[in-house]
Amino acid sequence: MKVSVLGATGYAGAELLRILYSHPEAEVVHITSESHTGEPIASLYPHLRGLYDMKLESMKDIEAIGRDSDFVFIGLPHGHAMAVGKALKDLPVRIIDLGADYRFRDTSVYEAWYHVPHTDPEAPRVYGLAELYREEIRDAKIIGNAGCFTTASILALAPLARQHLIDVNTIIVDAKSGVSGAGRSPKQANHFPELYDNFRAYNVAHHRHTPEIEQAMEDLSGEKSVINFTPHLVPMSRGILATCYATLKEGVEPELVDAAYEKIYGKEFFIRLLGRGGYPSTKEVRGSNFCDIGWHIDERTHRVIVLSAIDNLVKGAAGQAVQNFNIACGFDEKTGLDFVPMYP
Repeated sequence: MKVSVLGATGYAGAELLRILYSHPEAEVVHITSESHTGEPIASLYPHLRGLYDMKLESMKDIEAIGRDSDFVFIGLPHGHAMAVGKALKDLPVRIIDLGADYRFRDTSVYEAWYHVPHTDPEAPRVYGLAELYREEIRDAKIIGNAGCFTTASILALAPLARQHLIDVNTIIVDAKSGVSGAGRSPKQANHFPELYDNFRAYNVAHHRHTPEIEQAMEDLSGEKSVINFTPHLVPMSRGILATCYATLKEGVEPELVDAAYEKIYGKEFFIRLLGRGGYPSTKEVRGSNFCDIGWHIDERTHRVIVLSAIDNLVKGAAGQAVQNFNIACGFDEKTGLDFVPMYP
């Protein structure tokens, strides 16, 4: 399959190139960057030296790129993918957007949280969280890849919501991310002296991944969900650890919780269940497409606490995009992705 990567100079774009290089069924035909047009990709990412000899192109002739491609991966900031979607709507090329433009069925929710008008509201799109929306992804024209925090959080909570074991309006998600989740553009808060030996929350009660988690909880449970989500930044480059809390419904025993996770994820290759009492950690999934999940029951408060660890650039971005690509193409989902996490 001929694939192109729009926005190849962001961290997610570079991670896509790393993964696609070893994918036996993918050939990268175009890579783009408006700020580095004409430059070799290896001059910006030396780890790709000798592997990609391509120069970065402009997206000005997006239709030509679309005609050359079976799939286009979009690694651009929100607000840009919808213009690409409109430009390519009459071509047979399929789109996987790693940004937020196509994650919401209700574009008014997108507009309320991202504060830009949605210019392609009628586009057919599906939510790209592979393990939970697999059937919809198979034939989708546009796949809105799930966000990084949302992937860790939704996968942690999905069995409980789907089996109606929790009150979905009692959910609290407390999540920590490495700084690569903030992108490659330099910012004072991500400057080494500001970040090192520091730990802080940000966007409390206003983070844009909040409605994405709520949408999935409603899909899974059939009930309207309103949650609390608080993200934190930690001084590491990769990884997300999400700690998710919810009140169990009356009569729900620990064994029902155990059974729910085994029923939904027992045969999923990329989800590794550590079981009740398990403690996932970011180092154990670093550089991989795995999501490790463990859970604990607080019998005193009748709450469940679920821990979920992913690599934000792989399972939370590029790896999940390739997993969605595999589903959409009818390939084995593990193709190009079944590599061992890096350790230590």
